[in-house]
Amino acid sequence: MRPTSRNKLSIRLLEISIAIILVLIPFHATLTVWLSSIFGHYTILRLWKEGLLAIMFVIALRLAYQNKKLWDWLKHSWLQRLFIVYLLLHLILGVVALSRHEVTYEAFGYALIINLRLMVFFWICLVASVHSNLLKKNWQKLLLIPAAVVVAFALPQHFLLPADFLRHFGYNSRTILPYDTIDQNNQYVRVQSTLRGPNPLGAYLVIIITALSVLFLRARLNSRRAVLALYGLASVIVLYYTYSRSAWAAVALAVGLILWIVAIKGSARWVAGIIVLLILIVGGGIFIKERHSARFESTILHTSPQIKTQQTSNGNHLSAVEIGLGDVIHQPQGRGPGTAGPASSYNTTHNPRIAENYYVQLGQEVGVLGASIFIAINIIIARVLWNRRSDSLALILLCSLAGISLVNMLSHAWTDDTLAYVWWGLAGIAVAPVILKAKEHSAHETQKTQKKTAL
Repeated sequence: MRPTSRNKLSIRLLEISIAIILVLIPFHATLTVWLSSIFGHYTILRLWKEGLLAIMFVIALRLAYQNKKLWDWLKHSWLQRLFIVYLLLHLILGVVALSRHEVTYEAFGYALIINLRLMVFFWICLVASVHSNLLKKNWQKLLLIPAAVVVAFALPQHFLLPADFLRHFGYNSRTILPYDTIDQNNQYVRVQSTLRGPNPLGAYLVIIITALSVLFLRARLNSRRAVLALYGLASVIVLYYTYSRSAWAAVALAVGLILWIVAIKGSARWVAGIIVLLILIVGGGIFIKERHSARFESTILHTSPQIKTQQTSNGNHLSAVEIGLGDVIHQPQGRGPGTAGPASSYNTTHNPRIAENYYVQLGQEVGVLGASIFIAINIIIARVLWNRRSDSLALILLCSLAGISLVNMLSHAWTDDTLAYVWWGLAGIAVAPVILKAKEHSAHETQKTQKKTAL
């Protein structure tokens, strides 16, 4: 079906809106805090992208419905079915929680936003990319140019600017703290750039460093490799000064997967093995030498005797996960969206439940069934990306998903605006060619059947 002029306009509006979100979302935290310091209405400003998302969803739904082959594919897609079941589960459990006064309307609404927006944006980007390849052609610019600004600001933020520099943009205890430290030790200030904090920045850099690694390995020009290497080095330096240990481990996992899939072939396996062995030897030596130093204990172990708080982040994390798992065991059906995770802070009559593990959070909110559905959605998308791993974007998303999944076992990473929109939006763009291929195959089979019938 050839798109009408009206459909062409709708497609272009979708593409422009998607591009706006992908470009601006890394600066969302700074922009909203700064604008709210001038005009007020911080909460409303934070929801600009969700308002745009609602409009985009209506446009995408209309385009999908008018495209018969796409609509048929969506009706028979397990991914689509799981999305719908996941949505219905949130609504049903939410209504039950509201009727029992276990959640406020504000907490319930916020939970629906942060739990479901990533899948809605994935779906919108998929529909747009099925109708046009403009986003697929420009994904590198949409991802790497904004990230370059984030990294470029993070370096002087750590090395040159005062720790509380962001207070000039309205950062405070009511919005976002201007800086964070390791266990309230001001000797170790954590860089956060334009994101909501050091941990969200670390998780975001998992995608960026993974992308730079894949593009470096597949680059043909030495000049391009040099630029990518310099960009990658700057990103790694910023990653280090986030002091986000989960992000460090996630990058190591993602890059390791890249090497296993792309670089380690034939004799290269021996080279990779030697490199890994050297890294282990050097790392072991550093650990033996520095294990009792104040910096090592503070930044790596978070167990320095100089730490000013009685409870360290390690102890708090283990305790939070333990309590969260206990909640899931006692209420395997879940208590309802908004009763756990960041949204639970809006429950004025109940204490927030922060498990510091995204999957445990889902178990607390939508039960074992809801958490299982979300994991199944991740597995299906990962399988599609694996089958398309010859495509650079698919490989980047596959390997970064492994790393980000690790981060989510140690924090609520998917609730962060930047990470949710960037990864799931790009995933929708990467998965779209699979639908196009399925549609072409279906059309080819239909033509063959018609020819046989004619004969």
